[in-house]
Amino acid sequence: MNSIALSGGIFLLMLAGIYLGSLLRNKLPQHHLSKDSQDVVRLGVGLIATMAALVVGLLIASAKSSFDTQSGQVRQITADIILLDMLLSQYGPEAQPIREKIRVVIPQFADRIWREKAMAAKTPFENNVNAEAIYLGVQALSAKNDLQRSLQSRAAQITTDIAQTRLLLFAETDNSFPLPFLGVLTLWLVIIFASFSLFSNLNMTVFGSLSLFALSASCAIFLILELGQPFTGILAISNEPLRNALAPL
Repeated sequence: MNSIALSGGIFLLMLAGIYLGSLLRNKLPQHHLSKDSQDVVRLGVGLIATMAALVVGLLIASAKSSFDTQSGQVRQITADIILLDMLLSQYGPEAQPIREKIRVVIPQFADRIWREKAMAAKTPFENNVNAEAIYLGVQALSAKNDLQRSLQSRAAQITTDIAQTRLLLFAETDNSFPLPFLGVLTLWLVIIFASFSLFSNLNMTVFGSLSLFALSASCAIFLILELGQPFTGILAISNEPLRNALAPL
């Protein structure tokens, strides 16, 4: 979903709503624009505006929750990788080849996560051979004392935790903005902006003000869409912390 194109299209629909309201004002008989008619329309639009505000608030909360969840999962993977490297460092020189392999795998690991999320997980999950080799390498370590056995056990658990978090990240759906909500919200916004120009002359000041209001509403929708796609766009989660988690050996 292209956030810029979608929010831009909604902005144009709101402008069309402003024009539609002005057109109806010129076409309707004068008694249809009486004070009583204005009061009824304003009450109805007030109800729609309240519902639209509630929906926008719900969508913002949903998108922010999704963004924070996936950002937290990336941070968790980064922290687990650093901890795994520290444990292997304490284990001894026997774990050195595994530490070297981790540094080779991390850039590929990050590229794959961001590529999958950009594709909205439209392909089945595929095992990473290099990541499995690291897990098997940790399991194959031959502990010689209690300290090494403890370190090996903790390292094995962390590799399992990384794999679980990785699978959760794959299973997370990026788009947290349901399209039916978007369609209904767009309809409401068009009705609201049409009502603004229904009972007032559409001079340059009014049109300019309404255009700014419409732009503000479309920007809010744009930000919600961006939050719902945390691995692409201007609000994308950076992969640099994951890439640079470990210093060269």
